[in-house]
Amino acid sequence: MRCPYCHARDSRVIDSRELTGGDSIRRRRECPNCGRRFTTYERVESVGLMVVKKDGRREEFRPEKLRQKLRVALTKRPVGEREIEALLGRVETALLAAGTAEVSSSAIGEAVLRELKDLDQIAYVRFASVYREFADLEDLRREVEGLAGPAAVSLASGPGGE
Repeated sequence: MRCPYCHARDSRVIDSRELTGGDSIRRRRECPNCGRRFTTYERVESVGLMVVKKDGRREEFRPEKLRQKLRVALTKRPVGEREIEALLGRVETALLAAGTAEVSSSAIGEAVLRELKDLDQIAYVRFASVYREFADLEDLRREVEGLAGPAAVSLASGPGGE
């Protein structure tokens, strides 16, 4: 593995750990040339899963694109990289388990929302606001009510139930 700092052609693995139930491996590496350490991730390459966008366009499924969107939703939230990688692994496994070569972007969004609902509800609302294209506060209120259940209805109506 090429060093990202000095671009030396070799590096030494100093630690390896399985992630997402063995679906990927995190490796800590050290460059013998500059001595700096870096992390790499290894996983089986998926079989060309295509995403069908809302407008009908098709593009290859790219976990790194989804990872970036999750990082935005999880900004300043107490969720680490391991949890993000595990969530991505579960979503990708679910998509591949469907056994189809194409998956709609809405199916991916819903799978992510199911995972975020249990992981971090603030990130869930952030992701949902973009994914579901909230137009106004009413859309946000409905989503929070659905997330929180019946107790949110009495809270949303204000003091005295009005």
